[in-house]
Amino acid sequence: MAAPLRIQSDWAQALRKDEGEAWLSCHPSGKPSLYGSLTCQGIGLDGIPEVTASEGFIVNEINKITCLDISSGGGLGVSSSTDGTMKIWQASNGELRRVLEGHVFDVNCCRFFPSGLVVLSGGMDAQLKIWSAEDASCVVTFKGHKGGILDTAIVDRGRNVVSGSRDGTARLWDCGRSACLGVLADCGSSINGVAVGAADNSINLGAPEQMPSEREVGTEAKMLLLAREDKKLQCLGLQSRQPVFLFIGSDAFNCCTFLSGFLLLAGTQDGNIYQLDVRSPGAPVQVIHRSGAPVLSLLSFRDGFIASQGDGSCFIVQQDLDYVTELTGADCDPVYKVATWEKQIYTCCRDGLVRRYQLSDL
Repeated sequence: MAAPLRIQSDWAQALRKDEGEAWLSCHPSGKPSLYGSLTCQGIGLDGIPEVTASEGFIVNEINKITCLDISSGGGLGVSSSTDGTMKIWQASNGELRRVLEGHVFDVNCCRFFPSGLVVLSGGMDAQLKIWSAEDASCVVTFKGHKGGILDTAIVDRGRNVVSGSRDGTARLWDCGRSACLGVLADCGSSINGVAVGAADNSINLGAPEQMPSEREVGTEAKMLLLAREDKKLQCLGLQSRQPVFLFIGSDAFNCCTFLSGFLLLAGTQDGNIYQLDVRSPGAPVQVIHRSGAPVLSLLSFRDGFIASQGDGSCFIVQQDLDYVTELTGADCDPVYKVATWEKQIYTCCRDGLVRRYQLSDL
């Protein structure tokens, strides 16, 4: 059995700095633990740190899966990586079908369009791309952001998409004409997560200051949620661009999702999961805190949700916290993203593995 290897949880950030260091340890069965360090010798032309290790450890490759999604029919999966590529694979067995190449540096986010035949991606190269899952061609590239794109959302059937970036802006794009329809928000702080949801009739989304473009399709009666680095969770009307609320949390918000037309979740860097009611967002409905590790992804699931954190934990919370299911296997490596299809749950982890879980009835 392979000896477990543990690495400092924020190694990816630490090693992006020249001379940055991160610790690692290995515990062979029946032998004393080995402790060493990783040191960044600079950033290569490809944007990947050049890293050396001490105490006999060897760095063969620096790579990690950053995001994944499953197609609407459950047949295909897509995953993105820090090596600038994405892979299309058979969801049932992981068999590789296509490699999508075209981004420069890390691909931070990827998702299928509702058709299941087209993929949307965003990368550290500040580009948003649309790909054919059938022949791996890049059919559209959007340019306009001045910083890496960290998350995306698809509006309705996908004629419009939303992107959030390190440059502090969220933008609405017209896929048919490869054009930016407008800056939805410019908050001066990195936007780590975005979500689009249909609003309950009781929520006042405001009116747009000018007539929306005819190229905007499906933006009416929708809310846009922004998880921001400056500890703020921002909600606005997608079509109106008018503020709905601004909530201040305990730390940077990493991710967010809608549970219904008025309930939402957002996760922070210090491990808090806030449940808020858009109709009265001043105080959380509840705050869930299972560990101090960063909350990295949140996904509505049945009558509850799935959350993953930076300490390797991934769990399903049923309504009112009456029932919690833990997903194992990731050890101490962060679980970056979760996707589902029917009773299948897929996770991507810093260790480079995609895991598939088969659920029985909960």
